[in-house]
Amino acid sequence: MKPVIRAVLVIAATLLTLAGLIAPSAAAPAGPKAVARTENGLVRGTSEAGVAVYQGIPYAAPPVGERRWRTPEPAADWAGLRDASRPGAACAQAGDFIGDPPSDAEDCLYLNVTTPRHASARRPVPVMVWLHGGGFQWGSGSIYGAEKLARRGDVMVVTLNYRLNVSGFLAHPALAGSGQDAGNLGVEDQQAALRWVRRNAAAFGGDPGNVTIFGESAGAQVSCTHLTAPGSRGLFERVIMQSGPCTLNWPYGDTWRAKPRAEAEEIALAVAEKAGCADPATAGTCLRSKSVAELLAADAGEHGHGPSFGGNPVIPEDPARLLAAGRAADVPVLHGTTRDEHVTFQVGMELMTGGPVPPQAYGPVLGQFLGLDAGQTDRVLREYPLSDYDGSTGAALSTVLTDWAWACPAAQTNDLLARRGPTYAFEFADRTAPWLGGTEAPDFPTGAFHAGELQYLFSGAYAGQPLTAQQRRLSDRMIDYWTAFARTGDPSRPGLPAWSRLRPGDTRVQALAPGAGGIRPVDLHREHRCGFWNSL
Repeated sequence: MKPVIRAVLVIAATLLTLAGLIAPSAAAPAGPKAVARTENGLVRGTSEAGVAVYQGIPYAAPPVGERRWRTPEPAADWAGLRDASRPGAACAQAGDFIGDPPSDAEDCLYLNVTTPRHASARRPVPVMVWLHGGGFQWGSGSIYGAEKLARRGDVMVVTLNYRLNVSGFLAHPALAGSGQDAGNLGVEDQQAALRWVRRNAAAFGGDPGNVTIFGESAGAQVSCTHLTAPGSRGLFERVIMQSGPCTLNWPYGDTWRAKPRAEAEEIALAVAEKAGCADPATAGTCLRSKSVAELLAADAGEHGHGPSFGGNPVIPEDPARLLAAGRAADVPVLHGTTRDEHVTFQVGMELMTGGPVPPQAYGPVLGQFLGLDAGQTDRVLREYPLSDYDGSTGAALSTVLTDWAWACPAAQTNDLLARRGPTYAFEFADRTAPWLGGTEAPDFPTGAFHAGELQYLFSGAYAGQPLTAQQRRLSDRMIDYWTAFARTGDPSRPGLPAWSRLRPGDTRVQALAPGAGGIRPVDLHREHRCGFWNSL
């Protein structure tokens, strides 16, 4: 991989993580205590403003010692009342330049529950299980404050940690013995958490028979896996996927969507060599002897760890191919992207390389990222001339890569999903969304950037400017749509603008923007010039 591409991959994957936008909360919510009985024992959380919050509940045994690189095992029982007022440690990860702190914790398989105080086994509410983003390298569940989502939507929300990077996706052949598969442990962790939800949701007033998984970025990408993975069948009733099309075009080298096992093994072998464990005869023992810090240093953020398919029982086949073949779970799906996805990654590239791409390099950079020949690159330059963007290469590249990498693959994914079962498609389109807290905005409009919609659903995921009155109204409507979908499989409800089910061949999606007429159908295919891209 070329050094510039490798650097851009690191910065881009880092920007996929929302956990890096603020530091995890160290303080528990104020208020009276709340108690629930899980299968392993009693937990005591906190209660405030109509919701109860339980944090740091173990859903599996700590994957340490002999359990490192092993399928998650059941959590142990405890005696007495377990304090659930603080989150568990984030899974092992390197720090990033945005502010996501490093963690060397392997004991990290914890989840958090936010639930309406009135919910009970007799009056259960729908359950929504959040799979955080982070390019499978960074992130944690605890920074996504779900109080408003649970309170306004009358749902139980579960956020969770899962093993990341070298801890969760190191597909080294020497670690595959005894029926174990170290290459997809992060996916197995999520499956273990979903099984925990089935067994324990009722203790918190949740309906174990009405579970929606929802995720953003890598969390949406892995949802494609859950739609097709054998071990995920029967663990959920609905899926919401935000900014992670199953057919995503990733321009920065190692892909963070599911990759062939051979690619994942090549990455693992490179990490092992850098860790001093190149000898196949001793690689397994050698890797197990390394500390978390040594393993993260050997990886050095150079690789796109993530799920891999083929040659393993967790993900036997390519999820995108299974979806195209109609072999995905026939459950309702809500799927969408943001209007200006790639702005976030373009900003990251400029931070890494020290500034905007020079105008004279616009064409060569496009050709390199898109893998086009000279003739094809000329066609793209004619379709997206730099003059249309006031000479801003950042704005031009953001537009081109939004259309090619995100929006047109999203239109393709929409169609595949619609041919499989009930599908509702959207585009978050608030082009005035507050920019990332702690990161300087670029000299071009940031628009409805990647991850820009999360501050409308959760608190704490951003430390930027507060939402305006109109944006708060949009936030309310998005929560109403999301939770209506979780309740019935249809986002429509009285008092909201109509949202039609997507039919095969239809390219219209529901635009979500503030103000009068901000929520309306738009033609995603036309808006992002997918006819042009299909012609290439």
